[in-house]
Amino acid sequence: MIEKANLEVFAETLLDLAKKDKDIIVVTSDSRGSGKLTNFGKELPDQIIEVGIAEQNLVGICAGLSSAGKKVFGVSPSSFLTARSLEQIKNDIAYSNYPVTLVGISAGISYGQLGSTHHSIHDIAVLRAINNIDILVPADNFETRHSIINAVNYSKPLFIRFGKKPMLKIHNDDTSFIIGKGIKINEGKDILFVTTGETAQRALLATEILHKKNIYSSHINIHTLKPFDDDLLIESLSKVKAIISVEEHSESGGLGEKCASIISQHNIKIPFKIIGFPDEYMINGSQSDVLDHYNMSPAKLASIAENLIK
Repeated sequence: MIEKANLEVFAETLLDLAKKDKDIIVVTSDSRGSGKLTNFGKELPDQIIEVGIAEQNLVGICAGLSSAGKKVFGVSPSSFLTARSLEQIKNDIAYSNYPVTLVGISAGISYGQLGSTHHSIHDIAVLRAINNIDILVPADNFETRHSIINAVNYSKPLFIRFGKKPMLKIHNDDTSFIIGKGIKINEGKDILFVTTGETAQRALLATEILHKKNIYSSHINIHTLKPFDDDLLIESLSKVKAIISVEEHSESGGLGEKCASIISQHNIKIPFKIIGFPDEYMINGSQSDVLDHYNMSPAKLASIAENLIK
């Protein structure tokens, strides 16, 4: 079932929470519209601050508000927030230990045809390298809602990453959501898909293709890239013949390399394929076209899985 874009659920959930808590403040960098925060601004004008296209200032203001006891959400396109403002994130937020939630919107290749200047395929890698900031990448509306509910009173710096497209419903409403713990979606004996964010739905569709060929997939979704659920990955690997990680991010420094690190350090021998964006100038196009080009169509993922287990 197709649901809303995660970004819409983020904005709706945050508005509902902010109506009950005047300490929740949103800071945006000319991103009220693109962050789906127009209604937030209309209904709670005293709880939103617009700084214009000044992402470094946004992070500093977020830190200052947090130091005064506010529950702050800094919202900006991920490509600019995590590149232009990296020094401020490292020093003003993480090093200073202010529990600010930074929200990277239109992440990955959500901006599609605007090209590499607007693609955000580095954000997970750079933030993983900074001490004292946790990283969430929700896959569907359920994970998004619970990410924001958890973020309001989270005790340390947090980064949450969202795309723009409507999402498949992946989880039931009674699924357990805990920051730092992945979620098991399917369990099978042949191939393990490990996903994060919006690639989860593509792996889910690949699983359905494989099932028709009597190939049975396990699938775990890692909504928290940091801290990482090592135990779930190791447990899942013991039951399958091969593993594929899938991410809307560079192959360098993201989900796949984290999985590879865990596998190698535990001396696990298993065929493994990392699916992400290679180190090259990327093609331009719609998000779907670009993902398909880089082997992330459900059919291509199924084909790679079939070949890997052979």
